[in-house]
Amino acid sequence: MAKKGILLVNLGTPDSPSTADVRKYLDEFLMDPRVIDVNPVLRTFLVKTIIVPFRAPKSAKLYRAIWDEKTGSPLLHYSMLQQQLLQQRLGDGYMVELAMRYQSPSIDSALQRLKEALISDIQVIPLFPQYASASTGSVQEKVMSIVKEWQTIPNIGFLNSFHDDDLMIETFADNAAKYQPDTYDHILFSFHGLPQRQLKKCDHTGNYCLKVDGCCNTLNDINKLCYSAQSHDTARLIAAKMNLPRERYTVCFQSRLGSDPWVQPYTSEIIEKLAKEGKKRLLVFCPAFVADCLETVYEVTTEYGEEFKALGGEHVQLVESLNDSPKWIDALERIVKKEVNTTAKTPQLV
Repeated sequence: MAKKGILLVNLGTPDSPSTADVRKYLDEFLMDPRVIDVNPVLRTFLVKTIIVPFRAPKSAKLYRAIWDEKTGSPLLHYSMLQQQLLQQRLGDGYMVELAMRYQSPSIDSALQRLKEALISDIQVIPLFPQYASASTGSVQEKVMSIVKEWQTIPNIGFLNSFHDDDLMIETFADNAAKYQPDTYDHILFSFHGLPQRQLKKCDHTGNYCLKVDGCCNTLNDINKLCYSAQSHDTARLIAAKMNLPRERYTVCFQSRLGSDPWVQPYTSEIIEKLAKEGKKRLLVFCPAFVADCLETVYEVTTEYGEEFKALGGEHVQLVESLNDSPKWIDALERIVKKEVNTTAKTPQLV
């Protein structure tokens, strides 16, 4: 029986924490028109002359702080473990490849390996629980731009999002349990940030996003593909699994870039607010990531931890990501088998 191809795609990471490699990574990442969705001339000017030259040396210093001497980048390390464990779980009937949207291993090289193995059915699984044009959408666009040049195009399916997968939700809740959540004053669900303009583009009615009070608090037919609405839903499901009352947690967003308004509330401002209220201990989830990375290991633990202490707080505890948790691999296996069985057929070009 013919093998099924599975392509796992995460965001990416520099090849090393050197300034040159970080500059190369940031350049590819930020030049993606789905990441900085402005006029191409303006994007090139901003990225090439302002953002990357100033940001690369600073980011390289942060990457060096989290870089492991043996395993390197935590995001790549855990992504590789996920690929290996999923391959073991699925067995010989599947060929599981890993790619990064930016840098190595590339999507092009992973697709080429599937092509050379004569795989005729490929399921692409962007490893982003919540859909965003700048992440999942960018992966989908990149894959299609590559395979459109092939003389024979295999059957290809794309997973849009899995923000409400119950095993993923359970894994996050399990990871938190060891920290005894009841001993913390407040719990944050801190998601990666996006410019508000990108959320507005997802509202095809033009009359809902950021115009209706609490538009992201519930999912409906209008906002079902909205990153912020899916993020709120993920937080609600994890909180429900943990029996957390609504007043015990806050949904917020981190990692802003530039002066345009981003999704709010901002994590840094929530931390300041909680410190002023006399909160001393915070437990922080980052449910936009399936593998620990710079934004979890350093931004939350170090940067927010130091900010909170400077404001009078005592401790910020990160709930680790899904990483190589067996239950998360269970979730991936179930997602794969469900998606493979429903992959839409595409015509063969000759």
